[in-house]
Parts: sequence; structure tokens; C-alpha cells
Amino acid sequence: MSEIIKTGLVERIEQLITEAKKRTISAVNTAMVYTYYEIGRMIVDDEQQGEERAKYGKAVLKELSIRLTNKFGKGFSVDNLENMRRFYLIYSNSETLSWNLAFTLS
Repeated sequence: MSEIIKTGLVERIEQLITEAKKRTISAVNTAMVYTYYEIGRMIVDDEQQGEERAKYGKAVLKELSIRLTNKFGKGFSVDNLENMRRFYLIYSNSETLSWNLAFTLS
């Protein structure tokens, strides 16, 4: 066996790569949660335009779904957009979600 293998170099590098992959997945998940929350906020803000209740229904979400799907691919169905909206409404006044510049789930 070579000296490189005996010193555990390969194992240490494998561990470093594994940990980096875990941090990358976590960062991507965090960014997606933040993005979906913000999409929900934007939908609610646009729907309500300062009013207590929204004045329109699914027509706008359907058009938004078509445009986002055309530009970014799947993941922006009307149902998903409604879920993002609901996610924002549920957590907008909650201490379950907290963030500064980095969005973290507590």
C-alpha cells in the first residue's frame, strides 16, 4: 500500500467532499424555501393591493403559471403557486421562520 493511502489522505478528502455536498444541498433547500415564501408574498401583495381580501381568483395564477412554466420549466403549476401563497400566509406572522440575510428554518 502506498504512503498516501496509509496516511488516510483519501478518506479525509472523501469526507471533505461528502460534507461539501451536504452543505450544498442544505443551501439549495434553504434558497428554495426562501424563494417559495417570497413568491407567495408577492402573489398575496399583488392580489390584495393593500386591501383586506383579494379581488381576483385563479385567472391570474393560471397566467402566472403558464409564464413561469414556459421560462423555468415544471414546478409552477397553479396548485404549486397556491401552495406558495398558502405557505406565506401561514408563516408570515410566525416565529417558526426567521431570517436575516440568510433564511433559516428554526
